[in-house]
Amino acid sequence: MIYCSVGEALFWQCAPFPVMIMPVLKIFSACPIRPKEDSLVAKPNNIPVHTRKEIGMRRLMPGLLAIIAFVLLSAPPSWPAAAPAKSIMVYSGAGMRKPMDEIGRVFEEKFGTRVHYNYAGSNALLSQMQLTRQGDAYMPGATLYIDIAAEKGLVDYRQPIAYHIPVITVPAGNPAGIRSLEDMTRPDVKVVLGDPKVAACGKIANKILEKNKIKGAVWAKDTDTTATMNELIVYIAMAQADAAINWWDTVKFVEKIEVVEIPKAQNCIKVIPIGVTTFSEHKAAAKRFVDFCSSDAGKAIFRKHGFITYPHPDYE
Repeated sequence: MIYCSVGEALFWQCAPFPVMIMPVLKIFSACPIRPKEDSLVAKPNNIPVHTRKEIGMRRLMPGLLAIIAFVLLSAPPSWPAAAPAKSIMVYSGAGMRKPMDEIGRVFEEKFGTRVHYNYAGSNALLSQMQLTRQGDAYMPGATLYIDIAAEKGLVDYRQPIAYHIPVITVPAGNPAGIRSLEDMTRPDVKVVLGDPKVAACGKIANKILEKNKIKGAVWAKDTDTTATMNELIVYIAMAQADAAINWWDTVKFVEKIEVVEIPKAQNCIKVIPIGVTTFSEHKAAAKRFVDFCSSDAGKAIFRKHGFITYPHPDYE
């Protein structure tokens, strides 16, 4: 049947719209074209009623087809909603472990997506991302690293979250009597710093020393290095060194560590960002996670763990 074959062709060509096509198919299948009969076309008054309907329907077909084509081309396809991602993987600087662990739990409860973390130094994570091209989001300890990631085409959508504020950390009681950055140059002071090649806290410490023109004097001594800020905490808490430069938020609640603040003019305060990786297989879930971290609820969790959230007038 001619009209049925056209209808079937439309159905398969427009498979995303079966609900719209099925009623028309029923009309097509109910109205087959019959060969013309001389006795039926000689005088209109002699045409049987059912044949008149068929002729009328044939006249309507071009208009119906035009309407269907217009609807299919102008209306957006109604695809089934994609199932939410079961899990995502986030690269996070080690200094954000406490708030990020809690955010992961809250995010899973709210959205049903589990968050797996890879904690390490910011630069080490950047190298892993570039090598494996796996994972869904990246949160380094400073904007510098996410800028590099963006330049390399590894990260696109991003949001600022909180501040990383460097301070001088000393063992409880401050046995070496550290009062300023200059004291770190004294021969009797044992200094430990983050490795500037892999840790954000190490790179920032180097910038602070350079800014205050004491970098050479500090590194000329027997200065130890660590791969993460957590190792710096252990060094100072166990009094294996007299002074370190670390993030204020990470040591606020450590009983065996005291803090000597660095004046703002001498300091290098950084913003903690988070971004979606360009190779994420769960873009929607990754963006939802980034937005949750930067939401009021996410920032409240960061404040709970001692961070000052972005923006803040004292640190702009």
